[in-house]
Amino acid sequence: MKTVKFHKSECGVEMLLNVLHGDALSERYLERDSYNTDFFEILLFKTAKGSLILNQQKINISDNTIVFISPFQKRQWNLEKEGLDFTVLVFQENFLNDFFSDKFFTYRLLYFYQLNYRLNITIESDELQKALDQLMEIKAELVNGRKDSIHIIRSLTYYLLLKFNRVYAEKNNLSIERAENNYAYQFKQLLEMNIRDKQRIDYYADLLNVSRITINNCVKKQFNVTATELLKQRLMFEIKNDLIHSGKTIAEIAYDLHFSEPGHMMRFFKTQTGITSSAFISDYQKGIFS
Repeated sequence: MKTVKFHKSECGVEMLLNVLHGDALSERYLERDSYNTDFFEILLFKTAKGSLILNQQKINISDNTIVFISPFQKRQWNLEKEGLDFTVLVFQENFLNDFFSDKFFTYRLLYFYQLNYRLNITIESDELQKALDQLMEIKAELVNGRKDSIHIIRSLTYYLLLKFNRVYAEKNNLSIERAENNYAYQFKQLLEMNIRDKQRIDYYADLLNVSRITINNCVKKQFNVTATELLKQRLMFEIKNDLIHSGKTIAEIAYDLHFSEPGHMMRFFKTQTGITSSAFISDYQKGIFS
């Protein structure tokens, strides 16, 4: 599968962040092939008609839709070219971590690395336009940089990301209360880095130098699921991705993910989803998304 990488020179900026209008990107988003990227994307669709398959879910794209995509998420677009008008904010994780001196910043944003809720929201047209105007301010500072541009870019980006987070939380009835400690975010970050090789809570407890109980309490308070449930969700996501995109056999996927035998993975899959892996693949090929 093709991975689109962030190149500063191609984007014409000196930062790992950019604002791009759909006119310059329409080819990529009008293609029907699956691909992923090594950067975050927030897409603001002023006018649009079509759909997106993302996180093994089908998202309908219409006017005033915002879509949030994390690095290496597989996606497949099905957009109509006529009347398509959208703008994209793209950035790499290191940029935000350095920019805001918070290595867990992207994990605090509810719409990134999200498995339980849809990765899109629809807002009023005037609110979308306000966000688009601020993105154009960021673009102007990127292109015509001055000594204080970095501060303006930082403040506008911070405002937009947190504003989107507030709206996303309100639409999904989620809390934006910040954790008293970082264990929940550290656990989530470690899952992203290690889930294909490490599927035991004890491993993460050792890395964080805390007990299983502490991890569970922190994760439950912040994400409303236990650490074990979050780990199982993340592992299921990997299994589904491999079933759809890897071309590997059930046995190959099972051994790649360190199941002792394929039957164990298949039983785990059915316990978590209620259906067999073959039924899942069949549904997906028919355009039925669970």
